[in-house]
Amino acid sequence: MSNYIKFNLFSFRGKMKILHISWLAFFITFMVWFNFAPLLQAVKTSLGLTTEQIKTLLILNVALTIPARVVVGMLTDRYGPRIVYSLLLVLCAIPCFVFAFSTTFMQAAIARFALGFIGAGFVIGIRLVSEWFPHHELGTAEGIYGGWGNFGSAAAAFTLPTLALWFGGDEGWRYAMAITGGLSVIFGVIFYFTVTDTPKGATYYKSKHIGAMEVTSRGDLWLLIIMKIPMYAAMALLVWKLSSPAIGMLRADISYGIYIGLVGFYLFDIKQLWQANRKILIKPVPTIHRYSFRQVAVLNVLYFTTFGSELAVVSMLPLFFADIFTLTPVMAGVVASSYAFMNLVSRPGGGWLSDRFGRKSTLLILTAGLAIGYLIMANISASWPLWVAVAAAMICSFFVQSGEGAVFAVVPLIKRRMTGQIAGMTGAYGNVGAVCYLTILSLVEYSTFFVIIALTAILGFVALLALKEPSGKMAEINDDGSVTLIDVG
Repeated sequence: MSNYIKFNLFSFRGKMKILHISWLAFFITFMVWFNFAPLLQAVKTSLGLTTEQIKTLLILNVALTIPARVVVGMLTDRYGPRIVYSLLLVLCAIPCFVFAFSTTFMQAAIARFALGFIGAGFVIGIRLVSEWFPHHELGTAEGIYGGWGNFGSAAAAFTLPTLALWFGGDEGWRYAMAITGGLSVIFGVIFYFTVTDTPKGATYYKSKHIGAMEVTSRGDLWLLIIMKIPMYAAMALLVWKLSSPAIGMLRADISYGIYIGLVGFYLFDIKQLWQANRKILIKPVPTIHRYSFRQVAVLNVLYFTTFGSELAVVSMLPLFFADIFTLTPVMAGVVASSYAFMNLVSRPGGGWLSDRFGRKSTLLILTAGLAIGYLIMANISASWPLWVAVAAAMICSFFVQSGEGAVFAVVPLIKRRMTGQIAGMTGAYGNVGAVCYLTILSLVEYSTFFVIIALTAILGFVALLALKEPSGKMAEINDDGSVTLIDVG
């Protein structure tokens, strides 16, 4: 069968074809999602925007991704990665085109907000890859998917300014940006006709509830309700930033209305959780079908620190190097790109280490390294040689991105039919982390910012001690009522 083909990166058959198609899809979603940053100055000039309006667009770009990852994870578990990824790639090209040819700030703002949905593509591939690879290769495969796909943002930074210059004129940026939307449509069609959700003969286990995550104990239900709070709080934090006097995009009455709406959505969310899980309060779930939501909660905290800090640091690092070492903007951008460039090897490396040396032990080592790395970065000063500071940033990024790979080496091993939902919630926590860290950055000095990230990593390390190493088998129920046992370690 195709899923027993040897793990060979140069192969394009069976499971390896699925891996390559998946990371390319993720690569394109990140190109589209981050096509704004490298063309920022051209957009600002062309649309006559202020600096605060540009900052607003950057915030809007990530605002919708938090709920989108949860929603897309649920849709993936219900309808399968093939349909959901294809639709996401095609439909999200629409706001990409709207932004590319917008003429006013409001048009650009609405389009950028909608484009946050494409950032949810990541969770779809996590479920797809988990269907095709055995547990002992899963960390490596998910790491390649995440790391190589993540590089789409760097590819956008390298290629889009050149494309804009090639098209020429003040409007060249529009055509460069539209090309990424065109790629998204084309690859959405290719994905649909190239991919299957599972290897031939395998069963795709669907979640029982599309509107809420299932848990298997009373304690887990309460923990899930608590873990939902930071996601809504992060969205409230974004509203607060958009309504602040410095940005002023939302009037006070509108922002208060949104706050009330978020509380309403949270209460509705709790109602959905109650309806989906009330049976467990009457009749306990058989041991064979249980999973521990505590594992999900720990992974959420770790991804908050790893991916959350990566998004925040990538955003601020060019300015950090420019301020500390008085570099030109271009030179600072080149130096700072070393942090993101590590994704090509770090994230797959974290997954590979997890496959070879155990999930929990790998996460413990990488989380400790992450904390130390950020404490070192907190001490960078103008007295340091520039190459030493760059080396420190690259070493720190290795632990950050390897940690991301190690987190998603565990996610697919918790409960197969809910992998999309678990990946969606964990992925959303990464964006929650980014929102929190960027808000902190606006209030404190660089050194304090790095120390705070290190402290949250230490909290993650402590939480990790409660993580149970995935082992044995997980049980899934077939349509005919029979039970299939799936190896997880």
